[in-house]
Amino acid sequence: MIQLVLVALLAAGSARPPKRTARLLERGKSVYETHCIACHGERGEGDGVVAPTLKPKPRNFRTQEFAQGSSVGQIYATLGTGVPGTGMAKFPQLSDDERWAVAFYVLRLRSAR
Repeated sequence: MIQLVLVALLAAGSARPPKRTARLLERGKSVYETHCIACHGERGEGDGVVAPTLKPKPRNFRTQEFAQGSSVGQIYATLGTGVPGTGMAKFPQLSDDERWAVAFYVLRLRSAR
């Protein structure tokens, strides 16, 4: 099921991730700080200011498994679909480039554990 969603999303957007660069990560950080930090927190630990109001609590990128896969493509897809049954909304307002940037940045937060 997840693979079908990923295939459909990748067919609709940019199917190939861009090259991971310092500039891409900076853009990802900026988008993350605008759209993600309130739930996932500054360091991606699921401890943002609205986290206590959400059930289930937001994912801790550093210690928890990703709900819909941990590859950059799967994270990109999750940003487009959200995660049903959670507070993880979809972000259709983000461009493909912004979604790729955030996906790479989230993986950077994970590797900082």
